[in-house]
Amino acid sequence: MSKIKNFKTIFPAISVPINDDDLINEPKFRRYLRWLASFYDDGIKGIVTNGHTGEITALNREERKRVTAIAADEVGDKMTIVSGVSSKNTREAIETAKDAKEAGAEGILLMPPHMWLRFGMNPKSPFDWVKDVAEGADIDIVIHLYPATTKAFYPLDTLVKMCTEIPHVKAIKMGTRLQSVEVRTLRKVSPDTALLTCHDETICNSLFPGMDGAVLGFAGCIPELITKAFKVYRQGSCQELHEIDDKIFPVERAIYRGGQPSGEAHARLKQVLVDRGVFDNAHMRKPVLPLTVESKETIAKGVLDSGLKKVNINEF
Repeated sequence: MSKIKNFKTIFPAISVPINDDDLINEPKFRRYLRWLASFYDDGIKGIVTNGHTGEITALNREERKRVTAIAADEVGDKMTIVSGVSSKNTREAIETAKDAKEAGAEGILLMPPHMWLRFGMNPKSPFDWVKDVAEGADIDIVIHLYPATTKAFYPLDTLVKMCTEIPHVKAIKMGTRLQSVEVRTLRKVSPDTALLTCHDETICNSLFPGMDGAVLGFAGCIPELITKAFKVYRQGSCQELHEIDDKIFPVERAIYRGGQPSGEAHARLKQVLVDRGVFDNAHMRKPVLPLTVESKETIAKGVLDSGLKKVNINEF
């Protein structure tokens, strides 16, 4: 039986283990992927490579392609592989999307061009951006919706147009942080489009508007709690969900400190993987700086207070 592509699932936005010499630790990375794949029956049926958590801006083009190829090789036989694409212009985005496709990705997480964050954009540009990349690379797309506080945010009418007029658009990573109106409207006009939460810092709260799945760096380090939160949301009670949230809370505070994800938060997330025995170190390429001893101690306490167990990664 051939694999069914699935965008309505939990996608861990995976970290990449990097040695102190700045080279990717491929054997450890493969074990990490196999560990995450062990949660397939619990609701993790996809992987996102080259997200911000995966240090897309720190990896070069060949490294991004290699990371995706490793993921496809290890878990692509049953999991939907999506690769982040962050490019400065449409032509480059199409080429890197083709890289991802050649490496084994079945979709891309298409981020807005960085210049829009600084200068804003013509309101018509985002639609053409997504349409041109989708058609140019002939690949399915998860729209990376940035928060409404940024100049690269796509308004609701733009999202509706993308979802209803571009067949390759399969999902939206709902980064707006203010999503009740968007969710209700998109459900009516494009019910097949997967709506994916990315609210690492408020994961349980973000489920209530009605999410089909998630793209979460957090799912890459505490998969057992994230999958349980989704299961309880769909089948349990509000009280049970609150109890799961209480377990997530200590490690969430240790990583995100009550705010949205940041570069340093991604380093702290890696440190959780170190404390759990999945990674050997939390090294990230500069300009992200090493964590302080105090930060590492805070993270260790968060892991302990959340009741997270050590992982015997050598079993995978």
